[in-house]
Amino acid sequence: MVKVLYLLKNPFSKRKVKNLTQENLLKLKAAELRTSEPSKTDLKKIKRREIYFILDNILDTYNTGGMFRLADALGVKKIYLCGVTETPPNTRIKKASINTTEWVKWQYFADAKTAIKDLRFKIKDIQVVAVEQDEKSVPYTEINYKLPIAFVVGNETDGMSKESLNACDQIAEIPMWGINTSMNVIISLGIVSYHAVKNL
Repeated sequence: MVKVLYLLKNPFSKRKVKNLTQENLLKLKAAELRTSEPSKTDLKKIKRREIYFILDNILDTYNTGGMFRLADALGVKKIYLCGVTETPPNTRIKKASINTTEWVKWQYFADAKTAIKDLRFKIKDIQVVAVEQDEKSVPYTEINYKLPIAFVVGNETDGMSKESLNACDQIAEIPMWGINTSMNVIISLGIVSYHAVKNL
């Protein structure tokens, strides 16, 4: 059992947090995380934001693991793994995530559209934003982000399915100024989600 109490604060805020002590703010280094086994009590103590990640048919298990690590860094409440996206337990996901798969809640759905529908049923007024290139997309810096929010990312080769894309409220696109037409899915999700958190 690992005793951990996370104090979630906006890393971009200039406000000081009252009563901040080592006792109520504990971080685990990568080596500690790799072997950690949180108890149910530990998990209940973690404060999470009303942010969700939906992974639509992600092929690379290292990308999936990296998104677990990103989710933990942002205080994401839950990850939805959809379609052909591999699920834990998986040694490559565990390695890439540095075991954050044990700390971040996740759920599997057969497809992303169903996961979006489930979130909309459970959470009133959730904003669902696709991170994708599309004729209907807008620059990610021009979206008015609000909580609760879900970010949806798609397959490394083909992107998101049309069904899941159509189920989103907005489509955020990152400008590409070089010869390459797209970025790695983790980098894309990281850029957009951190920008959104900064502006919440």
